Amino acid sequence: MSSYLDTLFSLHGRVALVTGASSGIGYAMAEAIGRAGAAVILVARRPEDLAKAVRALQGQGVRAAAISADLGDRAAVARVCAEAPRAFGEIDILVNDAANNIRKPMAELTPDDYDQTIAVNLTAPFLLGQHFGPRMAERRWGRIINIGSQQSISAFGDSGVYGAAKAGICGLTRSQAEAWSQYGVTSNTIIPGFVLTPMTASVQAVPGRVEALAARSMIGRNGVPTDFAGAAVFLSGDASAYITGQTICVDGGFSVH
Repeated sequence: MSSYLDTLFSLHGRVALVTGASSGIGYAMAEAIGRAGAAVILVARRPEDLAKAVRALQGQGVRAAAISADLGDRAAVARVCAEAPRAFGEIDILVNDAANNIRKPMAELTPDDYDQTIAVNLTAPFLLGQHFGPRMAERRWGRIINIGSQQSISAFGDSGVYGAAKAGICGLTRSQAEAWSQYGVTSNTIIPGFVLTPMTASVQAVPGRVEALAARSMIGRNGVPTDFAGAAVFLSGDASAYITGQTICVDGGFSVH
């Protein structure tokens, strides 16, 4: 049984790059991928948080390294592309989790809000995919996991530019799948429900909002980062080789309630 499961789910010998990985869903996915055997490179803005995350992973026996970068800056994205393979070798698994969400009524959003939101949520995943995707295709194996949002598929709670960017992520996934799946590189989107992370702190602070969102889920609770561990390992390995271009909701039934 153990060898069978290893064949399906082991990530030994693989190298993963995970953005937004110092906390929340990104960290949970990096931890899961690392504990399944891959070496992991974490990317986020804050060096202190990254260092803490790396220490935590190394304490679990995970080979981990970090790159501090603001993915809203194209030069920083290019630096990540150049530096990442130096840690453990070529990237086999790319997880695009880094995000920002400027929560304003639509009419109050500025062109600068638009530029910042698109840069982090859509342009950075595009640029990282454009760099690593063809290299994966040359080696005939690769996995791209893009993190969407409920706003990818529906509008609520001042979706704004964030909603447009996250809808674009699903389109980017399909385009990547069309381009590279024939070469052994799959690309899929994960759609979370409402997840209790630092990014959603402002929503959690609204009285009654957390309870209302939990009630909307079929499971009856909000998500936590560890809910994404299984999906991360599955979509990163050989077990998901025939799944590509898909939008997969890991949301406790939030999207269908």
